[in-house]
Amino acid sequence: MHPLELFKYCPKCGSSHFEVRNAKAKKCADCGFVYYFNSSAATVAFILNRRNELLVCRRGKEPAKGTLDLSGGFIDMYETGEEGVAREVMEETGLKVTEAVYQFSLPNTYLYSGFLVHTLDLFFLCRVEDDSRLQAMDDVADSFWMPLDQIRPEEFGLDSVREGVARFLALHKSK
Repeated sequence: MHPLELFKYCPKCGSSHFEVRNAKAKKCADCGFVYYFNSSAATVAFILNRRNELLVCRRGKEPAKGTLDLSGGFIDMYETGEEGVAREVMEETGLKVTEAVYQFSLPNTYLYSGFLVHTLDLFFLCRVEDDSRLQAMDDVADSFWMPLDQIRPEEFGLDSVREGVARFLALHKSK
């Protein structure tokens, strides 16, 4: 089901004449309001410690509960990608990001509360202030450092993170 099918009424005037305009939008036949369904922005953090190990988390909640993940999450309104990744890393691991350098982006879908959210995941290489104070908090069940040669992308539960980890490993093996 296309996510726009869940929107039955115009969010501006409440009319039930909220009709499909095209694959990306609905338009209200009464007030003319057009709603475009766009991707939500999210972040993913690659964090390496002094031993060149990657910070890996285990998901504590669905979707993909129990699988491997990287720290990250949705960007809040009025936040930059760099601010969003720093906030998410702090909330999930207790680590303070001192630098976030954009790497690449990947589209993804994320089932949340029965609603398929389309995301654009922004991947950052992050430096942290002190990598020895690692905690698992928020929606993270566990977090730990993993040597790059032991990482298996197929063990990561979310599609974009799996693909992002594979790209990251390919870049770091060539260095």
